[in-house]
Amino acid sequence: MPDAPRRPHEPALSPEVARRRRGLRTGWTTGTCASAAAKAAALAAWTGQRPTEVEVGLPSGQRVRFPVEWDQEGRAVVVKDAGDDPDCTDGARMTAAVAPGRGPGTELLAGEGVGTVTKPGLGLAVGGPAITPVPRRMILAALAEVSPEPLVVTFSVPDGERMAEETTNARLGILGGISILGTTGIVRPFSTASYRASVVQQVDVASAQGERTVVLATGARSLAAAERLHPGLDPVCFVEVGDFTGVALRRCVRQGVAQVVFVGMAGKVSKLAAGVMMTHFHRSDVDTGLLEEAARATGAPPAVVAAARATATARHFCEVCLAEGFLAPLQLLCEQARAACRTFVDGALAVEVVMVDFEGQQVLGWAR
Repeated sequence: MPDAPRRPHEPALSPEVARRRRGLRTGWTTGTCASAAAKAAALAAWTGQRPTEVEVGLPSGQRVRFPVEWDQEGRAVVVKDAGDDPDCTDGARMTAAVAPGRGPGTELLAGEGVGTVTKPGLGLAVGGPAITPVPRRMILAALAEVSPEPLVVTFSVPDGERMAEETTNARLGILGGISILGTTGIVRPFSTASYRASVVQQVDVASAQGERTVVLATGARSLAAAERLHPGLDPVCFVEVGDFTGVALRRCVRQGVAQVVFVGMAGKVSKLAAGVMMTHFHRSDVDTGLLEEAARATGAPPAVVAAARATATARHFCEVCLAEGFLAPLQLLCEQARAACRTFVDGALAVEVVMVDFEGQQVLGWAR
């Protein structure tokens, strides 16, 4: 299995950390496996022959090959290999069946073991399959390599409903199975300890190069937004912290960094505003009371106030703010998050907090 290339913004690693990372095997996301299964099913429908392996593209442009199995119903199966990541979907049999299209475009459906979205706030259509945007694009691209005709593709995962019990799907309103996820197509195995060590090291490398400003981003899209917002900074200044904002802040103080800019989306910013510096979803929920207070304090329209109580995610609240054209609560959350971060480090850092939308394209709030 090929290793994913190091991204340009990632700092050089010490020999010891590089050795530890080389010892961990990367894996494939459910989205990548779904795209491979869909392509295999489409090839069988188009040619009448069942392939034993297929090649699909990743968002990076890399091409990868997967073995294909066929179940008793003649559906294509690709078995997920999560590498050395402790993933509850490791070994999942991503299964795809293809039928002629019923409309102008290809339709993706959730079968047994694949979740269906039942609540707003996830950026996915209510009533539709829990397939996030990047895997959807990968699946459609893989199908387009086989047939220009619209298709209906039904995905299923045997035992997927049980697997989903180990996730937060039910709490978020995704019912019936697992989600089809992924932003790069590749699972990079990181234990909590190793991810924390990676965050610490990235701050250390920036400091060692004399950088006085560090930009913390929570994931790939917020990182891309951060790089666009600060084009003059050296790539080493950008640190992908995941959920370890508190760890990064304290390390910046220790290493003599003068300024931190945090760039994230509504959920992470809301948790920081509540003083939660370890923002993993298993460890902390969004404080909907805080969202409601922000809405009321800024004189928000009734729809925005109601949205604070309507869902378990900050995303829905954010989307309603956007729909109403009223971003003042989001700005207030940024200001509260900035104050909480400064309090966390006893005022030892200058802090800015930037909230971006869920595509990482639009700035929704900026506390300086």
